[in-house]
Amino acid sequence: MNRYGKIAVLAGGPSSERQISLKSGRAIYDALIRKNQDAVFVDIAGDPCNILSRINPDIVFIALHGRFGEDGTIQAMLEKSSLYYTGSGVEASRRAMDKIASGEIFAANGIKTPRRKIVERNHDLRDILMEFKTPFVVKPQSEGSSIGLSVIRDGSQLRDALERAFGYGEKTIVEEYVHGREVTVGVLEDRALPVVEIVAKDEVYDYGAKYEDKSTKYIVPADLKKDVYDSAQRSGLRAHNVLGCRDFSRVDMRVDGKGDIFVLEVNTIPGMTERSLLPKAASAAGISFEDLCMRLVDLAHQRRSDRGADRRLSDCDGRRCHSSEGERPN
Repeated sequence: MNRYGKIAVLAGGPSSERQISLKSGRAIYDALIRKNQDAVFVDIAGDPCNILSRINPDIVFIALHGRFGEDGTIQAMLEKSSLYYTGSGVEASRRAMDKIASGEIFAANGIKTPRRKIVERNHDLRDILMEFKTPFVVKPQSEGSSIGLSVIRDGSQLRDALERAFGYGEKTIVEEYVHGREVTVGVLEDRALPVVEIVAKDEVYDYGAKYEDKSTKYIVPADLKKDVYDSAQRSGLRAHNVLGCRDFSRVDMRVDGKGDIFVLEVNTIPGMTERSLLPKAASAAGISFEDLCMRLVDLAHQRRSDRGADRRLSDCDGRRCHSSEGERPN
């Protein structure tokens, strides 16, 4: 038996990012098998607790994107079952998934973000159009993969964009569009990885640019001036830390024409195929995809090994979390 025991890779799930999650999970599973690990692929389509009780894993590798996987729900369930898992804990996951909450934390810690406004249903469209010059961004409070995101280039697009965003929650973010360059910084073991620049059609890295448009280009490491490059890495690491994240994350940001960095969001479970952004950054740092997956397994294993000295499984202030803190999938 290898030192890590049985590793359950959780993928799929009930969120709008299910198909992307399945791809990440399969890539992780294949990587672990290539490293001779005792891994099992688990497509979460029902109650994960019942599934995991049958598998009885030693470590859980979470590859669930979006709601349920990145919002603290599955993390709370795993902690109730005393299972050790990869990635951030319950509270950090919740904070990162909630773009309103994370934005407030960034502002309180001096991390620059685009100017924004939180709106609810039936908000006066004229008020928004008076406050924001086109182009500007409309996005849901708690979705990933740019799902529900729109860039408003003409005021006539606003009503439909808000309806689309409200399809994912009762609050929506209207945000200044930062003209400039799209970059992302991966964080691994509290260190910033090489900066990745994303060159997308129309300068918008939306769902189509991420998963459908083959013309999207990735430059690793990003061709930025050294001071801007260093600032992007510092901003990424700081955003990761102020939210209380652990193990790994990917921090998305924009760089304006003056070289100022604007943090957009932190992804606690970023895409994990060999073509995804975090693995690209890791590869540029000399870390293969297989070794990246093994590092994340090892970090979870260390927490499992240290349980006698520290019973805290995540960032819950020493208290064991309960399933009531999360929702079970529909």
